[in-house]
Amino acid sequence: MKKITVLLTMVALLAIACQSEKKATTPKPEIKYPTTNKIDHVDTYHGVEVPDPFRWLEDDRSEETGAWVKAQNEVTFGYLNSIPFKAELQSRIEKLNDYEKISAPFKEGAYEYFYKNDGLQDHSIVYRTKIGDTGGESEIFLNPNDFSADGTTALRGINFTKDGTLSAHMITEGGSDWRKAIVMDVASKKVLEDTLVDIKFSGISWKGNDGFFYSSYDKPKDGSTLSGKTQHHKLYYHKLGTPQSSDELIFGGIKQPNRYVGGFMTNDQKYLVVSGAQTTAGNQLYVKDLSKPNSQFIMLSDDYAARVSYADNIGSKFFLSTNIDAPNYRLVSLDLSKPTKENWVDVIPETENVLNINTGGGKFFANYLVDAKTAIKQFDRNGKLEREVSLPGIGTANGFGAKDEAKDLYYSFTSFTYPSTIFKYDIASGESTLYRKSKVKFNPEDYETKQIFYTSKDGTKVPMFITHKKGIKMDGKNPTYMYAYGGFNISLTPRFSATRIAWLEQGGIYAQPNLRGGGEYGEKWHLAGTKMQKQNVFDDFIAAGEYLISNKYTSSDYLAIAGGSNGGLLVGATMAQRPDLAKVALPAVGVMDMLRYHTFTAGAGWAADYGTAEDSPEMFEYLRAYSPVHALKPGVEYPATMVTTADHDDRVVPAHSFKFAAQLQESHKGANPVLIRVQTNAGHGSVSTKQRMELAADMYGFVWANMGVVPEFKEEVLN
Repeated sequence: MKKITVLLTMVALLAIACQSEKKATTPKPEIKYPTTNKIDHVDTYHGVEVPDPFRWLEDDRSEETGAWVKAQNEVTFGYLNSIPFKAELQSRIEKLNDYEKISAPFKEGAYEYFYKNDGLQDHSIVYRTKIGDTGGESEIFLNPNDFSADGTTALRGINFTKDGTLSAHMITEGGSDWRKAIVMDVASKKVLEDTLVDIKFSGISWKGNDGFFYSSYDKPKDGSTLSGKTQHHKLYYHKLGTPQSSDELIFGGIKQPNRYVGGFMTNDQKYLVVSGAQTTAGNQLYVKDLSKPNSQFIMLSDDYAARVSYADNIGSKFFLSTNIDAPNYRLVSLDLSKPTKENWVDVIPETENVLNINTGGGKFFANYLVDAKTAIKQFDRNGKLEREVSLPGIGTANGFGAKDEAKDLYYSFTSFTYPSTIFKYDIASGESTLYRKSKVKFNPEDYETKQIFYTSKDGTKVPMFITHKKGIKMDGKNPTYMYAYGGFNISLTPRFSATRIAWLEQGGIYAQPNLRGGGEYGEKWHLAGTKMQKQNVFDDFIAAGEYLISNKYTSSDYLAIAGGSNGGLLVGATMAQRPDLAKVALPAVGVMDMLRYHTFTAGAGWAADYGTAEDSPEMFEYLRAYSPVHALKPGVEYPATMVTTADHDDRVVPAHSFKFAAQLQESHKGANPVLIRVQTNAGHGSVSTKQRMELAADMYGFVWANMGVVPEFKEEVLN
């Protein structure tokens, strides 16, 4: 017995020694950052001079900026590639994502279509089967993997005529928001005419089989195609067989100036519905009866500060979803003969939960957000409740949309440890049956999710989801990845990620707080995180981290904070205000220069959430105080940081991240690496599966390396 004890002790000591040796190989080099030149550029706001020494980095197509990006990437990828477990991590992420993914089917004309990805294909393929051909095999209709050799040209939506005989699909190249549209004959799969170009922030809506509506801007004259300001959105009608140069301007432009314009045909192909907006926070709504020659637009809502959207119509009776006089939204009906608000009638009144409306089979499906979780209720066209739909559990349901004549529909359900699963729903009986189950290989029973409510700085209760392995020790040493957004009325709900399992199975914790500024509790919750209340968002995020630390889930040495776009701003502002909160920061494609964001692309449309430096001296000072580029202080030890952006991001232009990284490298004092990773041929997010997996491996690897954590990958899961 004594010999066995000694032997076990020796084995344990050997294991510890091996682990220590492995930790010692975690990269801790002294990083020599590229030199970033400074220029004497000063802007004046309300009589206050603000230096902008890295202004030259805004020219994202200059040789100097290109050389800077190349030098930064050499340092960053040199660091990332020296992480000893990176290859194993990459292999594990690929293994987790290598499973068949198939969408719910949808019927268009004579065919039933669906999307399918065999596993690690860069893009899902569109397949189809002939309706009624029970013995026929599915054929490929559209394969985006053939669009480009490197997978950086992607499909971004496909729309069919009402009879399903023609289609128009949009593609993006290198991740840009600028799109191209390609028209095809469905039966022969033959391209019918020249490709339409320069389409942006747009859908496609067919008018019969003659042509379709789409939206775009004029290409910027000042600055590059990627960063130049886009101001007046335009709705066009393209008639098949004619050149794009002759397309008819329907709405927008100089005469009807709006930053965002969208238009679509109603299901009965009689009316054109047009939305016009100055910002992302609200819109006007118009309807035009195209069955009547020379008819004029009818204004349904003139309030740019409120949201109103078309839900359905029965002839001239229209149903609208709106937050006018209803911060949590309601469904109203109106007749086009009396469209003004005093004639609106509630069909589904506002409740304490946020409402989103879907239609199918002649029914309304009310998707309620209850503490950031889905609840579905089915109503008839008169607003009579027919049933509450039974869902598989606590999570997020999407779908519940179908044509008016449909007898059934499909919906998906997912949660943090519940892979996206498709159910078929019988509209008459309310019965759900399993249609397609995910084949991802992991055991959900090993994990648990809880929702807690913590207290923010001003006493507001804020919800947060926390997911981890069952039985973790609450010793403050669990690597924790905290992700949030907090803006633009966007709600973060429970969703599954196969890639995230690579984090959780190593004992990591995933935390997702639902900050103010989002849409989880309606317009009041959203407005509480906008303009001169934006600090509430940062306070909510900081309080979430403090909750995790004080309750021993983790500690500052094992906490990573992450977010993208507006969430990148969140991370940048948080690390500037509380550099001691987290060990690692991952600001992705962030809005980092709050004094100039509105001068790039469509950034001026974000002013309803942020305000602008030109609004007033008070707004300028408020923005400057938290703007990540301006809030960093010299001589401060900031968290280990990897800023991520992409060279084709024309939504939040890479200049934001370039300037922030340059300022961070100049200001930071200490051994923590502060790097920037610039993805090529990508935009506001990765384009291909390969890009997404590579980015995830680099982010998780960077986090673990800087926490001093060495993941252990079992051989059987890598093969």
